[in-house]
Amino acid sequence: MEDNAYSFENKAYRDTYRHTTSHILAQAVQRLYPGTKFAIGPAIDDGFYYDFDSETVFTPEELEKIEAEMRKICKEKLKLERFELPRAEALELMKDQPYKMELIENLPEDAHISFYRQGDFTDLCAGPHLDSTGRVKGNAIKLLSCTGAYWRGDSSRKMLQRIYGTCFPSKAELDAHMQRLEEAKRRDHRKLGKELGLYLLMEEGPGFPFFLPKGMVLRNTLIDYWREVHKRYGYVEVSTPMILNRQLWERSGHWFHYKENMYTTVIDGEDFAIKPMNCPGGMLVYKSEPHSYRDLPMRVGELGLVHRHELSGALHGLFRVRCFTQDDAHIFMTWEQMKDEIKNVVRLFDEVYSQFGLSYTIELSTMPDDHIGDVKDWEFAQNTLREAITEMGKTYVVNEGDGAFYGPKLDFHLEDCLGRTWQCGTIQLDMQLPERFELEYVGADGEKHRPVMIHRVVFGSIERFIGIITENYAGAFPTWLSPVQVKVMPITDRSRDYAQHVVDVLDAQGVRVEADFRNEKIGYKIREAQHAKIPYMLVIGDKEAEAGTVAVRIREGGEQSVMPLDEFAAKITGEIKSRT
Repeated sequence: MEDNAYSFENKAYRDTYRHTTSHILAQAVQRLYPGTKFAIGPAIDDGFYYDFDSETVFTPEELEKIEAEMRKICKEKLKLERFELPRAEALELMKDQPYKMELIENLPEDAHISFYRQGDFTDLCAGPHLDSTGRVKGNAIKLLSCTGAYWRGDSSRKMLQRIYGTCFPSKAELDAHMQRLEEAKRRDHRKLGKELGLYLLMEEGPGFPFFLPKGMVLRNTLIDYWREVHKRYGYVEVSTPMILNRQLWERSGHWFHYKENMYTTVIDGEDFAIKPMNCPGGMLVYKSEPHSYRDLPMRVGELGLVHRHELSGALHGLFRVRCFTQDDAHIFMTWEQMKDEIKNVVRLFDEVYSQFGLSYTIELSTMPDDHIGDVKDWEFAQNTLREAITEMGKTYVVNEGDGAFYGPKLDFHLEDCLGRTWQCGTIQLDMQLPERFELEYVGADGEKHRPVMIHRVVFGSIERFIGIITENYAGAFPTWLSPVQVKVMPITDRSRDYAQHVVDVLDAQGVRVEADFRNEKIGYKIREAQHAKIPYMLVIGDKEAEAGTVAVRIREGGEQSVMPLDEFAAKITGEIKSRT
């Protein structure tokens, strides 16, 4: 067995440890609240949860009691014993637990069903588990919250109480994790978005974000950067309709594979769908005129607004919404060009992600059960993806069976300053849609051939990426991205005219500048500007007005410096242009 088999670095051990802790949680609840009905309790990223049907409302005070009981169970060092029962006996054992009975009834009749017993508590479970509750460190357990969760995720079923918790092998590791959670709360993009006047999420449109004026500046600055990069990499840009008819979605396969996530409507007696993705429209653009091999590779970008139905419980700020702008691109190429084009996309990704200081890991998702197309084409596509990134010196992990129904993909998981990962970029190979839409090009031999296609996104979703960088920067965006780059603050009315001159000079050079002419003390104005996370604050008094200078304060604090206005203008415009 490997040296790290019993280390928290080993995901299998970490999941086993946390799954065992979820059983300790359930046992504590059984002891404190007899009559509780139990659902499921898996390990998850950063912890575990367990769903309960109980008359008791699990308030923060109740969670403290449960935590204390969990620590007792850890000290009791109860042995976890696995045993199996035939289906009928399993049902008899769980006769007072309706959720467990439902799970058992969904298993094959001839199945031998596994249970785990620890002292006075027995749970239906496939395992695995630690051998004793004593292996779990009681002082490194923390119950975090209790939320509502529908049984089996079905909104027509009963709402259960889901207790979330986390645990670590030591108190020090738990404390460090709790500090990260506190820092994550401070950086929560939903909170910062409202405080900084960037975006709002409202009851009138759940999952449909509202962007405010400053948020639109941030969004458009990102889009301008996207367009600049893509122009250098040889992309053209198109825009396709938001609503297209059913025949198109049947042809693409989405009507049969993705319809439950699509919004549909009827126009003139015909079924239409609001696009959940840009791809089929991109096929029609390519097909609208003949192409030669000399046209390929053809790189076509689209910033398309797409809509996808998400369950209300899955919505989360800008991270999971029902409409978003996908920074799509479709690359049409010959089979021989495929590997080079994959490498070209990865180089573009490297440039963009490094601009935001984000590193990434790569995941290769392979053929799913509901795939379309020949297995040999899938194997070729998967091997091409592997070879391309390997030749670039990149490493990857395999996610078996999680490819799109039309092709395998590479997912790029970005890591932020707190070590959290976010799936943003993706490269999907597709030999199926060109076939379905009968796309063609004329080869050097004068014959018609079928192109191969790459679907790819860099940001993934403009909205989601804004949420990610809001948290990564804690709202303190670099100067080039900041909605307001400079705040000009006169100390008295005597310096107001010169302050307005400073605003006019900077504005004429493309700097996003605001003035604070309120009759407030300068210390108050500075504190407000710092709270708004504005990169530069220019304090203007009589001396500055007389000398043609500005007193510069930076967002991060430190000493105030005085410099000529033209020197500051050159400094900040250089910073914006270079995106440092």
